[in-house]
Amino acid sequence: MKVLFVHPSPLMYAEIYLRLEPIGLELVAESVRRRGHDVRLLDLQVFTHKDYFHELRMFRPDAVGFCLNYLANAPEVIDLAVSTKHILPDSFVFVGGHSASFIPESILEHAKGSIDCVLVGEGEPITPGVLDALPGSSFEKLPGVVTLNGRGPRPELVSDIDELKPARDLTRRRNRYFIGELDPCASVEFARGCPWDCSFCSAWTFYNRTYRMAAPEAAAENLATIREPNVFINDDVAFVHPERGYEIAAAIEKRKIRKRYYLETRADVLLRNQDLFAYWKKLGLTYMFLGIEALDGETLKLFRKRTNPGKNFEALEAARKIGVMVAVNIIADPDWDESRFEAVRNWALSVPEIVHLTVNTPYPGTEIWSTGPRKLTTLDYRLFDVQHAVVPTRLPLKKFYEELVKTQSVLNRKFLGLRALIYVFGLTASLALNGQTNFLKMLWKFNRVYNPDRQFAEHGREIKYSLAPRPNGGAHPPSGEALFIHKA
Repeated sequence: MKVLFVHPSPLMYAEIYLRLEPIGLELVAESVRRRGHDVRLLDLQVFTHKDYFHELRMFRPDAVGFCLNYLANAPEVIDLAVSTKHILPDSFVFVGGHSASFIPESILEHAKGSIDCVLVGEGEPITPGVLDALPGSSFEKLPGVVTLNGRGPRPELVSDIDELKPARDLTRRRNRYFIGELDPCASVEFARGCPWDCSFCSAWTFYNRTYRMAAPEAAAENLATIREPNVFINDDVAFVHPERGYEIAAAIEKRKIRKRYYLETRADVLLRNQDLFAYWKKLGLTYMFLGIEALDGETLKLFRKRTNPGKNFEALEAARKIGVMVAVNIIADPDWDESRFEAVRNWALSVPEIVHLTVNTPYPGTEIWSTGPRKLTTLDYRLFDVQHAVVPTRLPLKKFYEELVKTQSVLNRKFLGLRALIYVFGLTASLALNGQTNFLKMLWKFNRVYNPDRQFAEHGREIKYSLAPRPNGGAHPPSGEALFIHKA
């Protein structure tokens, strides 16, 4: 069977700061290829819709699978699925991914028969079985399958992530993937899941609060296959269990693998394991993302971060001593006024770290989607991208975006624009000589992408597909296992 996997276009944030290898889709593609299928992958982060339709007509796949990890991509995926059925009416069209797993029935209803099924949960164990069951309808009874006729049994988690290998050879234009000045940049997975339960996050509800780790040799072997000089470690929280972090580092050192790394972790994990992160610094750790999320204790408690401002600031100081550049995220709440934005701006200017802002957004899979007291002001999927306000703002909406962009521009003044270009002139020149211009182009995009007029106007767009309202208006949390995607 000929199978085409498709990753949707980049969202607003990815227009500037990063464009990451679709490693999740590569892992699913490889699981299908191992069953003997003829597999291709097209990433619309680096290709166009015109390229997709050309691929569709030339390859003429028997099955087309769309990845829907981000809620804001839902309209694009649905429209592409409908067009696919018009061009290839006998093709089997399916959708999977993180966000799709929380809204499968809505996706099917929007598509009106153009999507044959939505796959809920981790795609590697589900997808090969579905394709093997075609033609016919027996696939409908498989775990994780949702159709207009109902749901199959609840899916189970991958039992051994060491068995998973990404089909990196299927990803074309790999030089287009980057994160900041790590250009080009590949991705790797050393662990999967998150044991914490932050109220704004859906990683723990998707993975049932589990945390699975790759064996050290398997992790090093995977890393050794990467040609790019830079690597983004895709784990939600790196090195939750420090002993495994040491073991992977030793396996990498033994193989004499030398890369520059970007990873994400928590402030408390960093503080408990400073020697481990210092060890990784010697191996090439260059950037670290810390989800600080808030500057005050009350908000951290509401987010259920299980830390406090003092510990967060201590972690920033620890990272400085290690010598790793840190990027932090602050969640801007729609209830903020001018003084709150100003306080964050002043703090961001007082520290050497890269400061990002996202907007507090209840979306399916998060606890605040189920329990949030504030009414939604929109059901437009495209605005659920953590760059737009989807609940009432204290300030007039246009003013909220003006303050948000004004605050985000602190990042622009500190790390982008002319001053940054002068500072990194040698770096950008070296990248350009090697044909890598992603970082260079990034330096000048901020004002075009982050624009309060644009963000405000996007609330007035015609809505083709509407997100289903929250159950019970968000008044009551789901009970027990209903919160989780996978079988316990």
